[in-house]
Amino acid sequence: MTIFRYSLAKFIPFQDREECERVRKITKEEITKHPNPDFKIRIIENKEDFYFQFALDIVTRIVEAREKNQKLVLILPVGPMPQYPIATEMINRLRIPMDHVYTFNMDEYADEEGNTAPPTWPGSFQKAMWDGFFSKIDPKLRPPERNIHFPTKEVLNDYAKMIADLGGADCCYGGVGWCGHIAFWEAHLGFEFGDDLEAFKQAGPRIVELHPMTIMQNALHSFSGDWSWVPPKAATIGPAQIVQAKDRSFWLDGYIGGGVSWQRFIARLAAHGRVNTLVPASILQTLPGTYTMLGGVADNVEIHMS
Repeated sequence: MTIFRYSLAKFIPFQDREECERVRKITKEEITKHPNPDFKIRIIENKEDFYFQFALDIVTRIVEAREKNQKLVLILPVGPMPQYPIATEMINRLRIPMDHVYTFNMDEYADEEGNTAPPTWPGSFQKAMWDGFFSKIDPKLRPPERNIHFPTKEVLNDYAKMIADLGGADCCYGGVGWCGHIAFWEAHLGFEFGDDLEAFKQAGPRIVELHPMTIMQNALHSFSGDWSWVPPKAATIGPAQIVQAKDRSFWLDGYIGGGVSWQRFIARLAAHGRVNTLVPASILQTLPGTYTMLGGVADNVEIHMS
């Protein structure tokens, strides 16, 4: 194969080309092997089974906590979303009360001044969660509204304390963004911390400027490809809330079809690359948790010109 050397585009925070080349070569057969035995990587080939297992993970925790007469504190993402209607159907059919459940969403869009999107805006994560999950749960079973939290501008400064006051999150669910973000904790925020991973892991909720890759990613999957529709900022939890959770369950479903997955490379860099602040999701591999990939995401990273 002809060798063609070049530098990475300057807008990409992580500039270690050799490390990118190393993880790119990790095959689908090798990707589930990791030196941290508590960081469990798995592949689910079928999309329907993927979302069913995600929903089952959520519902199982709800049931087990209730059986133990314990509260359950969950950090939830908007993306993936298809698991929520499946979980709702399980909850309603099995008549599972959720008054012991407390939820904290990871993030929410914000304007250039840091004002978070109202719950009535079509692109709001609050609207997505109510439309796709909470409102579909039988009101007799649904968590009280006071138990359902979003990182709005009004509560953002107290958001970490609100979670901590409940004993911390029992599980943090999430995905991995194209630039390597977790929640909306963007890759370029790593410049603030350099190589100080401990300081990075202690960072909490804030308003952040979205990275260009995140703007394009979210335009692609939520806004019909219209990058002018994606807000410039967001409110987000920090690495501290992810690290401090008792467990982590991350689900990567970024397969578009036709062999195309925007998540295929970043899934490898986050799980197998050098742990660093410029790839925020890389801290997941240092912690106990599960990292589940759809089959199309786990496929080999190859060039396809079509």
